[in-house]
Amino acid sequence: MKRRDALIAALGLLLVWQILAMVVNLPILPDPFKVFNVFVRELQNGLSKHFVFSLWRVFAGMALSVLIAAPVGLAIGGSKKLDRLFSPLIYLLYPIPKVVFVPVVILFLGIGDTAKIAIMFLILFFQITVLVRDQAAGLAPQLIQSLQSLGAGRRALFRFVYIPASLPAILTALRQSIGTAVAVLYITELSATKYGLGYYIYYNGSTLLDYPAMYAGVVAMSMLGLGMYFSVDWLERKWCKWKFVT
Repeated sequence: MKRRDALIAALGLLLVWQILAMVVNLPILPDPFKVFNVFVRELQNGLSKHFVFSLWRVFAGMALSVLIAAPVGLAIGGSKKLDRLFSPLIYLLYPIPKVVFVPVVILFLGIGDTAKIAIMFLILFFQITVLVRDQAAGLAPQLIQSLQSLGAGRRALFRFVYIPASLPAILTALRQSIGTAVAVLYITELSATKYGLGYYIYYNGSTLLDYPAMYAGVVAMSMLGLGMYFSVDWLERKWCKWKFVT
């Protein structure tokens, strides 16, 4: 997507927000200019700290899921025996919404960062594993056989064939999961914590009734999701240049 198109879309959303604020004309929906002023002010009053805590939790969950799920997907996709062994388990667990495991994870791991990161990990793990497995299993057998005939061992195949071929699948899984991961992060930060954008939004909106500050938190969480989404796009253009060759 071109930057100009993204800018036009953002301006369109701001215009719709401004119109809705004028029509509703209630404190529960301040106009975007007021929210922007509060956003700038709140950055110096703790909002940036809440942002850092939320960013750390999502990033840690994503990094952990890639480090574990990508090798698992490559191993299953590159071995028919492992695929027959683990595919039924993945088939049963993959469709289950991982949000239902939030109370279970909190019961076992408590209310700290470990539980929040574990929840992010659960959301991303299966999506990355399935997409990478399918990508690795879909490689042409003739390509593998020709490389093996040239003396390439399993390690070389994984390094020069399976991993590059699976990078788009990994990045696609991350892109698809960012919105869900941020939404679940908001849920996990609603209670039993003093830092995080979820806590900030809930505290200002429900306890202090400071609606401009609440919307400033919503803007910050939106920026968190968008920033991670655009970062994945940037990584794809950097690591998967062949996809953009015309």
